[in-house]
Amino acid sequence: MSDALQFLVKLLDLETIEVNTYRGEHPEEERQRTFGGQVAAQALMAAGRTVAQGRVHSLHSYFLRPGDPRTPILYEVDRIRDGRSFTTRRVVAIQHGRAIYNMQASFHTDELSIEHQVEMPDVPGPETIPTLLERVQTEFGNVDEWYNRQHPIDQRFIGEVPWSPKRDKEPRQRIWIRADGTLPADPLLHACVVTYASDMSLFDAILAPHSIRWDNGSFMGASLDHCMWFHREVRADEWLLYDTDSPIAHGGRGLARGFLFNQAGQLMVSMVQEGLTRIVDPAKERRSS
Repeated sequence: MSDALQFLVKLLDLETIEVNTYRGEHPEEERQRTFGGQVAAQALMAAGRTVAQGRVHSLHSYFLRPGDPRTPILYEVDRIRDGRSFTTRRVVAIQHGRAIYNMQASFHTDELSIEHQVEMPDVPGPETIPTLLERVQTEFGNVDEWYNRQHPIDQRFIGEVPWSPKRDKEPRQRIWIRADGTLPADPLLHACVVTYASDMSLFDAILAPHSIRWDNGSFMGASLDHCMWFHREVRADEWLLYDTDSPIAHGGRGLARGFLFNQAGQLMVSMVQEGLTRIVDPAKERRSS
């Protein structure tokens, strides 16, 4: 397990404050706001720690306010229902006395079922694709400190990287992802790591057709909600194909969809996210400040 992945596992090992109340810490990074995938993963861990049977099969969540990366987050769990087949939990993440995120998660034990799924796309294998650092160094030369540091998730982009001027501008992106090391055999931990990774690049499918980037000063982007369905018990430390697309962006919001397949072609997880896609008038911003 890499040091970065080990630190992520530590972030997900929440401190128990009281019954149904947990506290999550932050990485020591210079961020304006907390990474949404971290909040979602910690919230799912808080929910799962109160569940006696079944595994997570879905979560539906909203990002309400930007998280403060300098302040711990409190996660309050509401045990809504403990049924024979399904268990439901609601989690509210709180900072400075206000909710910044809420999640409703459902847990279920697999049963006999009808079976079908869509086919996995035919793509090159992850071992044939250079690492993200190698890709960026080849295309752009010198890289900043962020690319040189270790990351808990290994990302192998199929085709051009999202910020490359040579990308085809189709509203689609495909990446192989995997935790950078071997994780303990804890299904909840694997689901939480996948939840963390799912918010790393889903928004990029929305931006792909446009010249607008996160850091050009004329655009404001943020995750608004995030929904996931865990069809099978997923291992985050094995390669997963992350197939994403964006069917629409309109009215200040863009929609992205994602599907995670394992290397055997099984569909493991599906997800949908809506993001804020606000065009900012720099002149107006200067006048208002």
